[in-house]
Amino acid sequence: MAEGMELALGAMMFYGLADWVFKRAAACGVQAHHFLALQALFFAPGIFLYGLTTNTLALGPPFAWGMMAGVLMFVALYNFARSLASGAVSIVAPVFRLSFAITVALAVWLLNERLTGWKLAGLGASLVALWLLLAGGPASAPRITKSSVLNILVATVTMGIVSFIYKLGVIAGGGPATVLTGQASIFLPLATLFALKRDRGFHPPPGAWRHGVTAAVLLLFGLVMLLAGLARGEASVLVPVAQMSFVVTAGLGFIFLREALTIRKGLGLAFAIVALTCLARS
Repeated sequence: MAEGMELALGAMMFYGLADWVFKRAAACGVQAHHFLALQALFFAPGIFLYGLTTNTLALGPPFAWGMMAGVLMFVALYNFARSLASGAVSIVAPVFRLSFAITVALAVWLLNERLTGWKLAGLGASLVALWLLLAGGPASAPRITKSSVLNILVATVTMGIVSFIYKLGVIAGGGPATVLTGQASIFLPLATLFALKRDRGFHPPPGAWRHGVTAAVLLLFGLVMLLAGLARGEASVLVPVAQMSFVVTAGLGFIFLREALTIRKGLGLAFAIVALTCLARS
């Protein structure tokens, strides 16, 4: 097993559950700006307390990398939440998590991580999976609108860059608490100010609070595990493993939301699993 693989697998499970909460919040009418502000409100003190408790919080270049990640994370998650409002979770979540293709390309290009045949095969399989999942299914199945396509493509590319920045942060010597606190220091004010501007105040519906705190806890665990893994292993291997969380989310969508499991969607998920297998073996 590759270095850090067990941590990436843990991150995969938490990411998948967090994506599910995103979808449930959207289905309950929680707007994206409310959801992100509430999530940030609980995530920021959580990661700060984690850093104080573990005595791993420090300023410096890793903190600055985290701040850059905070700006891009806001863009990614806002567009992801918007896309879920009009797209089936079994399509949107898998496409979002295929952002690992961007991370792999950046890691190979800029960090000189090995470009093996297995990695090329994994990237090829991920592109096939993307095409199959975006194509949808029969006309009666939930479909993804044009605006949702734009939202999810922006979210996917941006999230891929965020994961690469995480690797840069740990290379600079930062632990998960330092990088993620830097991220939260930017993400929280951005999300809060945006929500205040949209509402001319802050008026989230009552149900939004429980979705926000649940997502914050899940993402905190997932992100800490991912960054801890990146300190030990290659981004071009561990990020794809963590992003395979869409299998968890899509499975929940099929079971609890009764989203149609068409042949095309099934093939898309199968190619995504092939992509993970190839990248993990590289």
